[in-house]
This record gives sequence, C-alpha cells and structure tokens, in this order.
Amino acid sequence: MEVNTSKRIQNNVIDSLEKKVLKWLAQRMPRWVTSDFLTFIGFLGSVMIGAGFVLTNWSINWLWLTIAGLFVNWYGDSLDGTLARVRNTQRPVYGYYLDHTMDVVNEILMFVGLGFSPLVHLPIALAAFACYLALTLNVSINAHLRGEFKLSYFKLGPTEFRLIVAIICLVFIYCPAVNSYAHAVTILGNTYVYGIFDFIALGITALLGLIWVVTIIGDIKYYSKVDPPKKFEE
Repeated sequence: MEVNTSKRIQNNVIDSLEKKVLKWLAQRMPRWVTSDFLTFIGFLGSVMIGAGFVLTNWSINWLWLTIAGLFVNWYGDSLDGTLARVRNTQRPVYGYYLDHTMDVVNEILMFVGLGFSPLVHLPIALAAFACYLALTLNVSINAHLRGEFKLSYFKLGPTEFRLIVAIICLVFIYCPAVNSYAHAVTILGNTYVYGIFDFIALGITALLGLIWVVTIIGDIKYYSKVDPPKKFEE
C-alpha cells in the first residue's frame, strides 16, 4: 500500500528542546523497547490521569497521580514516533492508524475522568473534549488533503497542554482556598455551583473552540483557492 507521508508542522514553545530530549532518549532506548510498547506506556499514562481525577472524590492529593500520569503519557505518546524515526522502522499506515486511534482513547479517559471528579462538572469536561476532538479531526483532514500534519496552534501543542494541566493541579494541591472556592450561577431558573476548575475548563473550552473556528475559516479560504468553483455549462 502506497502512502504519502504528511509533513509535520510543529512550532510550539518548547519544540526545539523537546525534540532534542526525545532524540536523546530514543538513541539510548534498549532494543527490546518498541514503538508499540511506548504507545502502550502512553495509554497507561492516560489511565493514571483519569484515575487521579476520579480519586479526588476522596482526596485532592490524588492529583499527584494525575501529574505522574501526564509525564508517563508524554513519555510514551511523544517517544513512540521518535523511536521509529531514529531506528528507521516507520510504519506509515499502521502507525498512523494506531496513533490516532489511541489519541482518541487517551482523550476519552482524561476528559471523562475529569468530568467524574469533583473539580469539573461532567458537561463542561465533555464540551472541552468535543472541542479538542474537533481540532484533532481537523488535523487528520488536513494531513490527508494538504499533506500537513499540524501539531500546534498559537505556539501551544500537546506538551504545553500537559504542562498547563500539571501546574493547575499543583495549585489545587497547595492552595486549599482555590480548591474550596465556589460560585453559584443561575441559568434558566436553575442554580449551579461552579468551582475554579470549572471556570478554567470553560476558558480552555472557549479557547479551543476559537482556535477551531479560526482554523476552519483559514482552511476554507485555502481550499477555495486550490479548488475554485466551476462554472455550470448547459
């Protein structure tokens, strides 16, 4: 099966440093470690993230499990492709399918786990997941149509997203006042109590939605130029 490899476009804040670290790690990886094994490690990281969120129903200190999971997920998810490229063992068809399938699985575990925690209401977590999934889908569409695999928007990529979540978790662990804050909001006659994490999640959701809309507008303009409307001839 012939596959056209998409050009990776990644210009996030720590991209240069991250690539050097990943390459250094890949060059020193034992031979028995494979890309599939690292993909599985990334999956275990997402399980840890989701479990840590859910377990905060009993103690906020379980966010340490989430923080550890963010590192494990980064390690496996970021290193599997780098290892294949360093060893020249790429599998464009299999790798592309497995990577994107596991991305969705990992995102479900993380966002749903967050929604079942006392930190964020489930509808807000699912709204954030929907926006993130929409961006992920847009990346896949452009990889097919434009041959460009864009991994970052406005200098922010998956690694920066993990760092932001980890910092927020640390704030909640060490600042009880932030964790205990609650604000009642009345919507259509119903009163809902939201915490700081709810508002942060709403802000992230709005940002993801805005990025998605701006990206779609730009993509439509581009595709309209490369595939202009044809005149109808009777």
